[in-house]
Amino acid sequence: MVPIILVTLVLLWQAVLVGYTFTLASGAADAGVRKAVAAGAWDRQSRCRDAVYERLPSAWQGPAEIPDCGSEGADVVTATVRLRAPVLFPGFVGLPIPVEATAGAAAEGK
Repeated sequence: MVPIILVTLVLLWQAVLVGYTFTLASGAADAGVRKAVAAGAWDRQSRCRDAVYERLPSAWQGPAEIPDCGSEGADVVTATVRLRAPVLFPGFVGLPIPVEATAGAAAEGK
C-alpha cells in the first residue's frame, strides 16, 4: 500500500508543478504586455522582456522562451511566453511539452 501512496503523492506534486508553471507563464506574459504598452513604441521589446524575466522565479528563467514580446499588430500589443514544467522539483529537467501563454492589450496613444 505504501508504494501506491508514494506514487500518488509524486503524481499530485507533478500536477501542482505543471499548474504553477501555467500560472507563471500567464502572469509573466501579462506583466510583459503591461510594461510594453506603458513604454511606448520605441522601447517595447526590451521593456517587455525585462518584465517577463522579472516576474519569473530563477528556476523558470533559464528554460524560458519568449518568441513574441511587445510586438504590435492591429492596435494590439501581444506577448507570448513558453516555459517548461520541471520534473519533481524546480531547476531539474523539464517536461518535453512546453507550457505556453499569450497576453494582449490595446496599444494606447497612437
